[in-house]
Amino acid sequence: MIKPTPHPVPSLLQKFFCQRLQSQRNASPQTIASYRDTFRLLLVFTQQELRRAPQQQHLEDWDAPRILRFLNYLEKTRRNAVRTRNTRLAAIHSFMRYVGQQAPETLGLTSRILAIPTKRYERPLLGYLTKPQIQALLKLQPRASALSQRNRILWMLLYQTGARVSEALALNRQDIHWAPSPQIHLHGKGRKQRSLPLQPGLAAQLKEWLRRQPPGEPDGPIFTNRFGQRLSRFGAHKQLRRHLRNLALGSSVARSISPHTLRHSCAMHMLQAGVDIAVIALWLGHESPQTTHQYVELDMQMKRDCLAKLAAPQSNATRFKPDDALLKLLKSL
Repeated sequence: MIKPTPHPVPSLLQKFFCQRLQSQRNASPQTIASYRDTFRLLLVFTQQELRRAPQQQHLEDWDAPRILRFLNYLEKTRRNAVRTRNTRLAAIHSFMRYVGQQAPETLGLTSRILAIPTKRYERPLLGYLTKPQIQALLKLQPRASALSQRNRILWMLLYQTGARVSEALALNRQDIHWAPSPQIHLHGKGRKQRSLPLQPGLAAQLKEWLRRQPPGEPDGPIFTNRFGQRLSRFGAHKQLRRHLRNLALGSSVARSISPHTLRHSCAMHMLQAGVDIAVIALWLGHESPQTTHQYVELDMQMKRDCLAKLAAPQSNATRFKPDDALLKLLKSL
């Protein structure tokens, strides 16, 4: 019996990233980075199980049982959320579909992996901040440092524009247009771009902030760290956590707040102001209003208003009449 020829993983991965993702699909850097992290974790996991270096691994090492153990490892050992697990599985599925097309003899292996389903999960209600909480968050102390001023401008930008934190941190100087009216140009997910106006107060603070910064190139970042490099998402989240410790918002509320909460708050306050949900979807850069439905929810006052509009049920009760004597007799038999 002829032993099947193994398929080296390194050459398959190299073709998948260089030909399929970059050349054929022109995938975004964010997509490539997500796929890269997935296979880096899978290679290390397989190495720990088989004691085989990544350069020596074969496609046959990545069978369905091992992929299932890898997904379980993500959830139980690394404590990743189900959504992260599904994202990793989607990257593996994409790779296996490519391999099945390039090497039809592997269809038996790849089809079993493609049959692994995504895991269902509960969608919790997305929290948001009330307007008083937003005011407390954006309150600036009289002798605030340059770091605090930068953070406040970033929080204001996230709230007033509803931008994703990654979109705000990716802003460059050339993405702000001051005339004829202040506006920013955001580069969103899926290469979608949108322009949003800036409120006069935020525009004035942003212009003053840039004036006091060292001169930079047009493609230079707006929000930088203490080393002059672009502020990262981790750095923005860390700064917000540090700021929340000084606010009297309650420990349970503070733990649930992230930079993305400001985006939720923007959507909710627009909904409370009567803005149509289709307009909110365009403002947030959502491809469909169905995505926006996950961001907005009725607050308790809006629910009370809906309840007050319900008409009281009409009762058509009639006077009780006893059963006929003959029917009563038949029922008793």
